[in-house]
Amino acid sequence: MTKEVNINNFKISNSLPIILIAGPCQLENREHAIYIAKSIKKICDKLKVNFIFKSSFDKANRTSHLSQRGLGLEKSIKIFEEIRKQMKIPILTDVHTAEQCAKIKNSVDIIQIPAFLCRQTDLLQSAAKTNLVINIKKGQFLAPWDVSNIIRKVKDINKNILLTERGVSFGYNTLISDMRSISIMKKENFPVIFDATHSVQQPGGKGDQSGGQREFIYDLSKAAVSIGIAGLFIEVHDNPDKAPSDGPNMLKLSDLEKFLIKIIKLDNLIKNEKL
Repeated sequence: MTKEVNINNFKISNSLPIILIAGPCQLENREHAIYIAKSIKKICDKLKVNFIFKSSFDKANRTSHLSQRGLGLEKSIKIFEEIRKQMKIPILTDVHTAEQCAKIKNSVDIIQIPAFLCRQTDLLQSAAKTNLVINIKKGQFLAPWDVSNIIRKVKDINKNILLTERGVSFGYNTLISDMRSISIMKKENFPVIFDATHSVQQPGGKGDQSGGQREFIYDLSKAAVSIGIAGLFIEVHDNPDKAPSDGPNMLKLSDLEKFLIKIIKLDNLIKNEKL
């Protein structure tokens, strides 16, 4: 039976209604983060979708060292705490070094392990020791059955684990979503999340930055939801073409509500009819 992960006042499970993890790729400033969080929360409240706000304090793996990376840890902690307290929204952010886990643990609800770092034992176990929920992104280089080795590094310390599929390297500057990965990872009996926006990313596709194919977000989301998943991870921005990172693969805020309406209908069909 799939484990249920508790967060705030709701549960995350492959058999429960789909949850949404959403927000801008990186924290740009306080005002923008609050605007995006409020806007997404309003939509999710209307549609009765449990919502987790996500954003990165540091994009440590940008294609170019000249690219904008984010606000940094200290400034971001204050913003996370403000959103969390005022809006009662769980917060997810990613860490890149083991020592960051202890620094962030009182300000967020979910610590995310980036895909490129998913096998780093010290990072995984430091995150697990915070007793927060740990979202592990499967690396672009990793077969889905190898996720079991990652889970073993964490579950003896902390069993509050989410697994995220975000595509696999297919060729130069190209990712592909192998939907078999979702079914395979579900056998580990932890909630599985599908990262629909990074799955359409084209790493390094624009030379000194990543490209993306935003037009495929919905199609891939439908495919993932049809398998029966716990949640969707969607990076959202009010003006993605002007965003400092991952703009080409982020969903426009103005498109989020109609996107979710269609996704919820499919999720309800799959889980209620038990096809």
